[in-house]
Amino acid sequence: MSEANLEELFNETLAARRRVYEAAAATPLERLELEEDEAVYVKREDLSPIHAYKWRGSYNRMKLLSDEELERGVVCASAGNHAQGVALAARKLGTTAKVFMPRSTPLMKQEAVKAIGGDAVEVILEGDAYDEASAAAHAVSESTGQTFVHPYDDMAVIAGQGTLADEVVMAGVGAFDVVYLQIGGGGMAAGVACWLKRYYPEIEVVGVEGVDQASMAAAVRSGEPVTLDYLDVFCDGTAVKKAGALTSQFCAKLVDRFVTVTNPEVCAAVQMLWEKRRAIPEPAGAMGLAAWMKEREACRGKRVLTIVCGGNMDFGQLSWIVRHAGIGSAHRKYYRFEIPEKPGSLLSLLERFPDGVSIVEFQHGVVQGRTAQPVIGIDAMPQEMELFERSLETLGIRYEDATGQEDVEFRIIHYDASLLERPVFIRIEFPERPGALKEFLGNNCRDASIVYFNYNYTGERVGRALIGFDFANDAARDAFREAVFRQDTVLRYAKELSPQAMARIV
Repeated sequence: MSEANLEELFNETLAARRRVYEAAAATPLERLELEEDEAVYVKREDLSPIHAYKWRGSYNRMKLLSDEELERGVVCASAGNHAQGVALAARKLGTTAKVFMPRSTPLMKQEAVKAIGGDAVEVILEGDAYDEASAAAHAVSESTGQTFVHPYDDMAVIAGQGTLADEVVMAGVGAFDVVYLQIGGGGMAAGVACWLKRYYPEIEVVGVEGVDQASMAAAVRSGEPVTLDYLDVFCDGTAVKKAGALTSQFCAKLVDRFVTVTNPEVCAAVQMLWEKRRAIPEPAGAMGLAAWMKEREACRGKRVLTIVCGGNMDFGQLSWIVRHAGIGSAHRKYYRFEIPEKPGSLLSLLERFPDGVSIVEFQHGVVQGRTAQPVIGIDAMPQEMELFERSLETLGIRYEDATGQEDVEFRIIHYDASLLERPVFIRIEFPERPGALKEFLGNNCRDASIVYFNYNYTGERVGRALIGFDFANDAARDAFREAVFRQDTVLRYAKELSPQAMARIV
């Protein structure tokens, strides 16, 4: 990439400033409240009219269309944010747009495109992935003469995205030492990096990609775009199987290095943005911050810029994000223990845990054999986690790190109902504090064999669990029932499952 091309991109971005603000206003640049030697700023593109930065490139590109091109209308392919940008531009410029989206696109994003574009937009679902939707859009463009508005690999689109960097410079907070830029197709990274390098020549530009999304790093290494064999779509805003031909040339020149982030690390960044700014970005929107968190210690004393590039997340992703945020920040681990398969073993394990250990998940079921393998999720700071593991080893408690193992990930709890003799299953609520559940079990369940245990922390003031017990005789079962349902237990609520409900379980 020659300097002339970089100069062209800079000038195109300069010209784009006169166009994009016809469509929307600038977005805020906010500093996170962190430790004294940390200066991290986030550019809040999630607060734009479409809750993502994509409107900038779409509008800038479509503003350059001739009257005849506007009359014919445009075509695009997108899994979400680019489609909304095209819809916004179509409505404001008085043209029409055929928007091709994969059939797997969440309904929320389909409805958002329709709401933004109104009668100017037609949403067409095609294929199961972006590539199929894109092929269909290109076919329509070629047959009708309608302009195809590319989501990233177009000079005017790249220049439009670069206007967000102009707002950073104009914010007047001074130069930055490093910027973490998430990369999908590379349009935002190219446009923003070009502008920032002009005004902050010493800035380090770090390209951020998902572990199974690193198509831009692959393109830069190879000298040309290459197609990934597999593409992870958790961060769907950056899920691009093949980087752009134009953007990869720019990124080869402008990006100083690349880093990858895992999905749990992205979840941890989403959590931090919620805690610090009460913002919930889409996963791709948190990738830049995730990379900074990964390199946090090395960034102390530096001025850091990240982009919250979008906030269009399907609500259904929240539960996965919440469960994996602790793993991504190294604050949560899942342990698989090996204990004798006999009454009292599980309670004995819990009673040997150090005081203050926060249990956030429990998966256990009785199976045939001499040993049981309960899985327990623990939340703690990394240093506390090390002390916990050391104490387990000192006590001779056998365990393994089960974090990410398939049965744990999908919460598969194996148990053999044929082994039960006098089972009682109860739903309970207890105060969500360290030790409350252990207190209940220790005071009431010493004569019981715990045959099933299903608990997952939900962030509420109370914990909820489904626990199965089995008894050697009727007297022990009756005594247990009397103890559990008296008023002076730690439980807020307890309910024994009905025979009908029991039949569905055992």
